[in-house]
Amino acid sequence: MTDRPVGFGRREAGAAGATLEPPIPGAVTLDDVAASALLPERPKRGHKGAFGKVLVVAGSLDYAGAALLVCRAAGRAGAGLVTLAVPESLQPLFAAKVIEATTMALPEDDVEEVDPEPSLSRILDHEHDALVVGPGLRPGLATAELVQRLLAAPDDEKPPPIVLDAEALRSLATMARWWEGERRPAVLTPHVGEFERLRAGSGHAPGDDGDLIADDAARAAAARDAASTWGHVVVLKGAKTVIAAPDGSVAVAPFENPALATGGTGDVLSGAIGSLLAQGLSPFAAARLGVYLHGLAGDMVTERLGDAGLLASDLPDPIAIARKRLAAVAERRAAGARLGFGTRGVPGGTGSAPDAAPDVPAPTPEIGSDARGRRGTAT
Repeated sequence: MTDRPVGFGRREAGAAGATLEPPIPGAVTLDDVAASALLPERPKRGHKGAFGKVLVVAGSLDYAGAALLVCRAAGRAGAGLVTLAVPESLQPLFAAKVIEATTMALPEDDVEEVDPEPSLSRILDHEHDALVVGPGLRPGLATAELVQRLLAAPDDEKPPPIVLDAEALRSLATMARWWEGERRPAVLTPHVGEFERLRAGSGHAPGDDGDLIADDAARAAAARDAASTWGHVVVLKGAKTVIAAPDGSVAVAPFENPALATGGTGDVLSGAIGSLLAQGLSPFAAARLGVYLHGLAGDMVTERLGDAGLLASDLPDPIAIARKRLAAVAERRAAGARLGFGTRGVPGGTGSAPDAAPDVPAPTPEIGSDARGRRGTAT
């Protein structure tokens, strides 16, 4: 039995199991205070259009669940509108499964295989504030071409940001110097295997980065280098997920939860980050907050079920509860009250003390596994 406080325990310096020592110089370990400062504003007179429109390009007949998990997580993380774009032959199937999300048919050039050019036009014509691309997509040349075209910055002065996961990352790994040229802002969310394939395409031999599962310093250094090289935010999933920005900034989540090492938890993370992008956060802020909410949600489920048996579909609802907890922390800080008391309606404490970690300025507005049991990683 772990001696780490599970679920809602205070995350402060010196607390049992709370490791706030950053793995490399300049990195910041996230806690409740830092994460709460990233929450996007939620105006009381807001409407669904004011809280972000997420367009999800995901799913196939074999991996229908991935698309559904992304959509549900995007909604639970606060997005006002979610649309799922799927190959037109599959639209009736997905339309019968989603409830809150709407669906959009993408033109095909074969059964279940999108036709990249007209599909791109339909996606760009659809109003959205952020894209999530990759989970559950059917592998193939057509998918790779669509991913490449979506990453390229359109003519818009400020193109919506994109989250790239799963098959989108595997597609990028096949493209030489994919990061060059004009690109829209992106968050890449690889598990270790996907990260290594992407690094190989950047000229790094296997093993150059060290042990990317157990060595936290090696993970942080590799993610920082990759983000700088690629020019995009990188989320290296795994125990103590690393979030790195192109400018060299690095944040590390404190969570080590083997219950998250199960299929689909990474899809939930992608949906949460895409949702926060749509709500106006910068890529680095959305990635940090999305990872933290995902980790808190995992701890909540683990508190009930233990370190095995968690399903990806268990996570979206606790993400909303985790957000409520962080909102309470932010309200208490704004009121100047001392933290550390129970949050009404949420079991346990409210997060670290004000001096436990540096403040993270509010922007202007998985914890990784490939389902093979790596240390608490999202898939």
